[in-house]
Amino acid sequence: MRHPHAERLDLVEHLHGHAVADPYRWLEDAADPRTVAWTAAQDELAAEALAVLPLRDRFAARLAELVHAGAVGVPVWRNGRAFSTRRDPGQEHAVLRVREPDGSERVLVDPMAVDPAGTTTLDAWSPSWEGDRLAYQLSTGGDEESRLHVLDVATGEQLDGPIDRCRYSPVAWLPGGDELFYVRRLAPERVPAGEEQFHRRVWRHRVGADADGDVLVHGEGSDPATYFGARTSRDGRWLVVSASVGTAPRDDVWLADLAGDGVLRELQVGVDAQTAAWVARDGRLWLMSDRGTPRWRLAVADPADPATWAPGSWRDVVPEQQDGVLTDVALVDGPHGDLQVLAVHSVDATDRLSVWAADGSGRQAGVTALRAGSVSGVSAPPEGGSSAWVGFTDHATPPSVLRWDAADPAGLTGWEQAPVAGEVPAIRVVETHATSADGTPVHLFVLSQAGAPDRPRPTVLYGYGGFNVALTPGYSAQALAWVEAGGVWAVANLRGGSEHGEQWHRAGMRERKQNVFDDFAAAGEHLVAEGWTTPARLAVMGGSNGGLLVGATLTQRPDLAAAVVCSAPLLDMVRYERFGLGRTWNDEYGTAEDPTELGWLLGYSPYHRVVEGTAYPAVLFTTFESDTRVDPLHARKLAAALQHATSADAPVLLRRETSVGHGARAVSRTVGLAADQLAFLAAHTGPTG
Repeated sequence: MRHPHAERLDLVEHLHGHAVADPYRWLEDAADPRTVAWTAAQDELAAEALAVLPLRDRFAARLAELVHAGAVGVPVWRNGRAFSTRRDPGQEHAVLRVREPDGSERVLVDPMAVDPAGTTTLDAWSPSWEGDRLAYQLSTGGDEESRLHVLDVATGEQLDGPIDRCRYSPVAWLPGGDELFYVRRLAPERVPAGEEQFHRRVWRHRVGADADGDVLVHGEGSDPATYFGARTSRDGRWLVVSASVGTAPRDDVWLADLAGDGVLRELQVGVDAQTAAWVARDGRLWLMSDRGTPRWRLAVADPADPATWAPGSWRDVVPEQQDGVLTDVALVDGPHGDLQVLAVHSVDATDRLSVWAADGSGRQAGVTALRAGSVSGVSAPPEGGSSAWVGFTDHATPPSVLRWDAADPAGLTGWEQAPVAGEVPAIRVVETHATSADGTPVHLFVLSQAGAPDRPRPTVLYGYGGFNVALTPGYSAQALAWVEAGGVWAVANLRGGSEHGEQWHRAGMRERKQNVFDDFAAAGEHLVAEGWTTPARLAVMGGSNGGLLVGATLTQRPDLAAAVVCSAPLLDMVRYERFGLGRTWNDEYGTAEDPTELGWLLGYSPYHRVVEGTAYPAVLFTTFESDTRVDPLHARKLAAALQHATSADAPVLLRRETSVGHGARAVSRTVGLAADQLAFLAAHTGPTG
């Protein structure tokens, strides 16, 4: 394939004793005329190459059915009202609804009604304690700016907003619905140039008032990359504020008695651990933490007695479990009025439900009716009740909601099933383990057609491996379409994720990041050794941090797979922190400002490991021009480097989209992207079926 020419600069920087070449530095500037011309040529090449792929139309048609399966969110209960999201087949975006106590339903927020072009997304929402007001956040064109609005639930009247600069803001209501706590960045003119996406603060806001007059609660003098959390108790007495620098797996936590002096007092500060704290309806301070317990535990203390805030004084309700990671809890009333905890544990990336006594006397029951899959969340009315609602999905079930009741602790009943457009293919799921370079077992889910022979097939290996993210079973139209066409889809649970707790995460971050790439390579080799596929029929795929994963894989092990899809990736790890939200990830990767940490980054940075004359696999980069997290410059630079260096005939394509960002998107855009990706992989791993 004839790739567009890209000028190579003789640019070498000397950083902490390392000579670092950067021949495509000019591609960092999207407005540079050379970048504009080169990008236009890449657009033309990708459009031509993708349009003629033999299976593209077939995949697009099937994906349109499978992607249009519905999705139902876990309800949030307030004063008898249930707030939840739902997307039906044919809808581009989910809508936010309220179910009244009499069972009637109304739509409160429909992104398509706000923006018929489909570029507006609903990022977050939070009803007041009384359920009569709703705070919600919208972004447009993929910018993820999360502008805050407030509406009257009964009438739909807009009471407040938009308030800008609310990206990643929690909302914590005070009783009565007149005031709330939230997080907002400082105005651009108040921060240094280039730091407009940072400098957050916690504010107290009166609904309908000018946000510029909000009361500063916390954050002055904090690290510019700090993210904040805020939670209130239902009675309005207690405020919990948390803070973490970027995505660091540690946080500081403060607690204030708003009925007293309102001063935030240290609960956990300067500790290398994570703790979620809240005061529940029983008046106790609940603490879900990995402090000394990397698989997490749930404990209680007295919010009014700081002497009980030290971990040695916490009283365990759900102790750390050696075979599972605690991921979520809900408080419910037992059949005899006793308080219980419905707990979610992840065991080898599959979720389990169990019931525990809230007085700390131990486990009471297992919810045996839960089949193998993922629990997306558990919810119960904050005022009390014997029921809880459980979000559930697996590899063939769209996100749905089940109901649990204390009267039948082992059972579950259907609450709301997501509709499916067309038939979901019958699949077989095999769980297996690869062995990484250092002997660590790596769990995989392997999906194939039910009843299909175990012969070598075109296989996609998918992974992420970072930021404490677990890849648990979930409905994927892309995986199902591939399997239905005769392929195999494998998901690897790599170090860097949370599948086995915080130790598993830390085994794949900073100086140990190479473990993640070794795990992924071992997973690919295992699929070949077990007869699922061959190197000529294996593809690897990942996005964001997973894009870094497959970028490192293709540059370290170009022999491992025949094709690569690398989406919204980080690839220049020497300069990643200079763009987008990169500096918030220093704790995950390290910083090039430090001589030792630069060595880690150079050790695997895909852009810096390209070797001329290497036969690289076929590569499809997919980027999104409004991505404010990972700048598309990463894909531009590695695409140019690979196009120059490769000795193979396999194409290196750069597919980009405009008016869409890193996160949520309209369904039709999802179909188009997924069809291009699958058709590309199929074209380079052999025919399916």
